[in-house]
Parts: sequence; structure tokens; C-alpha cells
Amino acid sequence: MFKAIVLALDGSETAKRGIPIAVELAKESKGKIVIAHVEERMATKGRAPVEADEDEVQKELQGLAKDLEGDGIETSIELGDVMAGGSGVAHAIADIAEKANADLIVVGTRGHSPVEGLLVGSVTQRLLHITKQPMLVVPVTD
Repeated sequence: MFKAIVLALDGSETAKRGIPIAVELAKESKGKIVIAHVEERMATKGRAPVEADEDEVQKELQGLAKDLEGDGIETSIELGDVMAGGSGVAHAIADIAEKANADLIVVGTRGHSPVEGLLVGSVTQRLLHITKQPMLVVPVTD
């Protein structure tokens, strides 16, 4: 049923809760996983945009993709890049899902990466309103 699953990850622990669900769905459907990661940059005067642990996050995503491939799941990583503020991250994820012909987007709630936590609103909430693909939203469970 799900031939292409977009797994949106921002490096946060809450976003990672979607990984086992996406993996199980991909295995059951013999589908592929497209890991979507959007880097948010914050402009500062007189300096280059600020990046919050971006190299570490991308290295972790590459490791995840390698592990999933090792488990027999076709996996790719699609990266986006937006300036912080507004709904850029949600639109970038929606674009990645559209290009991947995704059947499903798996996303966590309240990801709040270091930069995203400074912003008002929720990427997941915005994505629910703009995407054409079905979404599976994984809540925080305590």
C-alpha cells in the first residue's frame, strides 16, 4: 500500500519516534523510505546564517539510511534548506513528498529542534494544512 514513505526528521528525539513506524510500514508494503530533513538557518547581522548541530544531524541521518538499507529497505535522504521563520520547513517537506510521489508522510509532534524551538507554531500543524499526501502523526508519549 505504501510504496514511498516520507519520514520527516529534524534530529529531535520526538521526531525519531516515527522511525520504527515508518520502518514497519515500509517492510509490510515492500516500500521505500525517503528521509526528509530541512535545515533551518537563522540570519544574523554581519555573520553567516547560524546552524544548530547540523553536521551532527546529517551524519546521524546518513547512518540511519545505511542501517535501513542494510535491513533491506530502499532508503534515500532528501535535504531542504530554508530561512527560519514562517512556514518554510512545512512547505519544504511537502515539496519533498510531492517529488517523491509519497503515499504517506510520517512526522512527529513537537519536534522543536534548537532553532525551531525559537519559532511560534508547529511544523506538523502547518504540514497538515498544506500537504496533499496522507500523514501519520506520531505523538509524544510519556
